Amino acid sequence: MRNWYLSVSMALAGALTTSGAAMAQDAELPDLGGREVVVVTENAYPPLQFIDPASGKPVGWEYDVMTEIGQRLNFTPVYETTSWDAMIPAVIAGQYDMAMNGITIREDRDDVVDFSDPYMRSEMRMLVRSDESRFKDAEGFADNPALLLAAQPGTTPFYVGVYDLLDGDEANPRIIKVETFGAGVQALRTGDVDLVLSDGTAAYGYVEASGGAVKIVGGPMGTEDFGFIFPDRSDLVLPFNAAIAALKADGTLDALTQKWFVDYKLGN
Repeated sequence: MRNWYLSVSMALAGALTTSGAAMAQDAELPDLGGREVVVVTENAYPPLQFIDPASGKPVGWEYDVMTEIGQRLNFTPVYETTSWDAMIPAVIAGQYDMAMNGITIREDRDDVVDFSDPYMRSEMRMLVRSDESRFKDAEGFADNPALLLAAQPGTTPFYVGVYDLLDGDEANPRIIKVETFGAGVQALRTGDVDLVLSDGTAAYGYVEASGGAVKIVGGPMGTEDFGFIFPDRSDLVLPFNAAIAALKADGTLDALTQKWFVDYKLGN
C-alpha cells in the first residue's frame, strides 16, 4: 500500500500544469467572496468519496481537498449526489456548479465541459477475488472465454475492457454492465463476475477495505489524470487551478494522500 502512496504522490507533481503553478506563485489566491458552490458527486468511489459505514457520513480524499480549496478561495461547498450516468449531463446543463468524482480527463469530455488542472494521476488496474488462479494478466483473461468482467458504461474502465481486453464490441456478453463501481466489486465478491477494471485509486481503496477478499493482478494498463469538471466557461476554473497548484506546492495533497491511501482503514 505504501508503494501506491508513493506512486500517487510522485505523479501529482507531473499532473499539475505550469499555468496553475505560476498563478499560485505569482499572486495571492482569488477570493470568491463567500459564495456557495454546488458540488455534485456519487459517493461511491473510495477512498475519493464514499459513505463511511461507521459514521454514515460522506467522507474521502475529494471531500477533504474540497474543504481546503473552499477555505483558501473563500467559498462554501454545498454537496449534492447523483448517479454517474446523470452527472456529466447535469453539469453541462448548469444544474450544478461542478462535479468531483474521480473523473478522467478525456478529449471527448473536454469538448462538453471545462476541466480543472489534474489533481491526481492513477493507473488502470485489474481487481479480482483473492483466490483467483485462472489468470494473472490481461492476456490470460482475454484468452479464457468463460471469464466475465464488470464495468460501468461511460467510464474509462468500461472502454478499456471493451477495446484493450476484448474485441471492441460494447455488446460483448463477457461484459456485465453495472450502475456503480461498488456494484461491480460486489458482483466480483459474490462470484458473478471474475474481473473488475478500475483506475488504481478505487482498486487500491477496495483492496484495503476488503479484508483480504480481493486483490490486484497484472501490471498497470495505462494512466489517467483526474480533474474537477465545470460547465463551459465557468469562472471557477482558474481559481481552482491556482488552488490545486498551491495545495501541491505546500504538501497538502501529499498529506491527504497519506491520510486516505495509507492511514485510513474503512470503518474506523
